Amino acid sequence: MKLDPTKMQDWQVAEAAEENMRPLEELTSELGLAYGEMIPMGRTLAKVDYAKVLERLKGAPQGKYIDVTAITPTPLGEGKTTTAIGLIQGLGKIGKSVVGAIRQPSAGPTFNIKGSAAGGGLAQCIPLTPFSIRLTGDIDSITNAHNLAMVALTSRMQHERNYDDARLAKSNLKRLDIDPDAIQMKWAMDFCAQSLRNITIGKGGKMDGFEMESGFQIAVSSEVMAILAVSRDLKDFRKRMGKIVVAYDKQGNKVTTADLEVDGAMTAWMVDALNPTLMQTIEGQPVFVHAGPFANIAIGQSSIIADLIGTRLSDYLVTESGFGADIGFEKFWNLKCRMSGITPNAVVIVATIRALKMHGGGPAVKPGVAMDEAYTREDLGLVEKGCENLVSHIETVKKSGVKPIVCVNSFYTDTKDEIAIVRRIAEQHGALSAVSRHWLKGGDGAIELAEAVVQACEEPAGEFKFLYELETPLRDRIELIAKEVYGADGVSYSDDALEKAKKLEADPETSKMGTCMVKTHLSLSHDPELKNRPTGWTLPIRDIMVYDGAGFVVPIAGGIKLMPGTASNPAYRKIDVDVETGKVEGLF
Repeated sequence: MKLDPTKMQDWQVAEAAEENMRPLEELTSELGLAYGEMIPMGRTLAKVDYAKVLERLKGAPQGKYIDVTAITPTPLGEGKTTTAIGLIQGLGKIGKSVVGAIRQPSAGPTFNIKGSAAGGGLAQCIPLTPFSIRLTGDIDSITNAHNLAMVALTSRMQHERNYDDARLAKSNLKRLDIDPDAIQMKWAMDFCAQSLRNITIGKGGKMDGFEMESGFQIAVSSEVMAILAVSRDLKDFRKRMGKIVVAYDKQGNKVTTADLEVDGAMTAWMVDALNPTLMQTIEGQPVFVHAGPFANIAIGQSSIIADLIGTRLSDYLVTESGFGADIGFEKFWNLKCRMSGITPNAVVIVATIRALKMHGGGPAVKPGVAMDEAYTREDLGLVEKGCENLVSHIETVKKSGVKPIVCVNSFYTDTKDEIAIVRRIAEQHGALSAVSRHWLKGGDGAIELAEAVVQACEEPAGEFKFLYELETPLRDRIELIAKEVYGADGVSYSDDALEKAKKLEADPETSKMGTCMVKTHLSLSHDPELKNRPTGWTLPIRDIMVYDGAGFVVPIAGGIKLMPGTASNPAYRKIDVDVETGKVEGLF
């Protein structure tokens, strides 16, 4: 069956492609996995025993490492995962040994507006349904492990209120004296549910829990997800799980999961989740799926474990980092690479003519609303003006010492002259450029991009350098990121955030942690309405969280929330099941 994405929806393309999927045994043979390193999870999915692979390949040469990032997107997204999958397929077309490492989608966007993040058209990761719903259970495990910490916290608070010290001692408990106004966690669920952002729990009598203000965050923003993304092995993971700060006591001291004696049980939920899931592209290249999305409210990276095994099992490992280079690549650069010790050979910046026109002053782009005709007719002025945003991202990547490649993810409405402007400006600012039509043509449409990536990888490497050293004080780091990456004039702090920053800088345990910024992905600034490359603004830090287990200090800029909301026309309205075959329809 000929796959034509212009006449088929993404789920129909995926369903047709799944009829010719490569058997798991064939994939694992191509990867060179030894007996026992594949853990079958049904007919089409498997996990890979990372510990066995890393032990066997200790000291093996490392393949080329490519990150895919993007310009500041429209609310529709600009096809970053689609481009990553297309690049994997393109490298396969030119005879390269290649593996992908991408993030597992959250059910929040899958059933809301953005969709599954499996790619699109002829550049997809399959099988689509399990990729989009449940997969091999990692996010369910994260949700349960996270909520177990909340169970331990709230039950402990109830018992400490109801029991005296003698009664606590009979249960071998020491009074933690938790401050109900200093709780650092919320409950987790993997949907967008704005009505659960702020709730009151413990209503009823004294046996019904401790009454207090609480709420929910989306599961993929959990620190447990961040720990999964940055851990190198189970031993490292177990150590980090005991450091999660769930609250502070009334004297201002940390109360951790280890203090609640729940860290071991939380880890028990997560043992299997440390093994990446093995999937494949439509064209049969292997892809590891591990860890989660949302670089605006989380680290937004696939796992270090997947990168460690992928770079040893192939000549090229293609991964992606969430949203634009200002947040996704910045975290890849200064957090993930620092923790993994792996440095990239090339970075792809995905751009679309659509997004560049928006940044150049085009009409607002809104999910569920028909695109204005400005986005389908030629407008060289809008494109050129919008390239200011692209240049900002090129400059960010170059500050790391890595060669950027600007990929124009081409839509059929793009004109030759519009694309030529983007290529000219990219090359004027020190980037390679390529046009890719992977959505329409699969790997064949991504050959130019694949060849540009190979060229960048084969050129003499520049010196990879971080934006800041860990000895840099927290507020200086935040200012560096704000000025050098976002383009702010400076940083302001709420009274609460300033007090926390000073306390963290004085604490030797947290003063050398990484900095994981939380801000909107829809602007270089904190304000999603400020498009292109805004100037004359100050980054407002309204709060600072601490992820001791992950090793991050988390400054929160602007009004961003850890629990997104569901829109008025969500994707779940279009998703259904064929009752004759049991196949899921309508995913995108």
